[in-house]
Amino acid sequence: MHSSTELDDDVRQSLIGAAHAVADAAAQITLANFRSAALQTDNKQAGGFDPVTQADRAAEQAMRAVLADLRPDDAILGEEFGPKEGTSGFMWVLDPIDGTRGYISGTPTWGTLVAVNAAHGPVFGLVDQPYTGERFAGGLGISELMRGETRTPLKTKVNTTLEASILFTTFPEIGTPNELVSFKRVAEKVRLVRYGMDCYAYALLAAGQIDLVIEAGLNAYDVAAPIAVIQAAGGTVTNWEGGPAHDGGRILAAATPELHRTALTLLKGV
Repeated sequence: MHSSTELDDDVRQSLIGAAHAVADAAAQITLANFRSAALQTDNKQAGGFDPVTQADRAAEQAMRAVLADLRPDDAILGEEFGPKEGTSGFMWVLDPIDGTRGYISGTPTWGTLVAVNAAHGPVFGLVDQPYTGERFAGGLGISELMRGETRTPLKTKVNTTLEASILFTTFPEIGTPNELVSFKRVAEKVRLVRYGMDCYAYALLAAGQIDLVIEAGLNAYDVAAPIAVIQAAGGTVTNWEGGPAHDGGRILAAATPELHRTALTLLKGV
């Protein structure tokens, strides 16, 4: 696959344009079904609750249709349908509705995630919240919040201490009991913990509103776009071992390298 440093401007513009077109296509469907009494929800998890709606499936189909038109040679990894092989060296990682639990509850904390991966992970990503009109973009020289015609630069906070930090998470909803113990070692030292914000938590970190996001049990399509956005804004995202996180698993996102190092040490329990 490609390295982001190898991309010429035509390829760069093609990828950015396709990402926005994909997000636009999803938004038409997600907004039409959001807070709708006719919304139908199925459960994908035996013995638990992992919801999926017709909006998830229809939105991903629309996203894939855009890519079939604009980027037919690229691979695709999406949440709702099987992977598509490609020959270009690029792979799109799609989550039509990240935060379906929030979506079916009527909260505006869900979003559409669009990322394009090259050789070493995501090179560009969008976290799109069409109900609030916010689109967070990062990578390929871009780091901005788009809201209508307004463009606001994204920049993570400069805080370096846990005692002054705001931490977001989905624990204990997602994660094992042992992982929850590790999480609590960080949570007990921060100023404020908030729960259940899904992809919107990562967007707020990139926007300089919060300091940390710690999660576990995630998939590649949950994190590829947030990683691109946060890294472009100056933040750090790894797994709990300090390695690459774009394949999912246990995620630590931090506004500053100092916060990341401190939280990582506590998560490891060393």
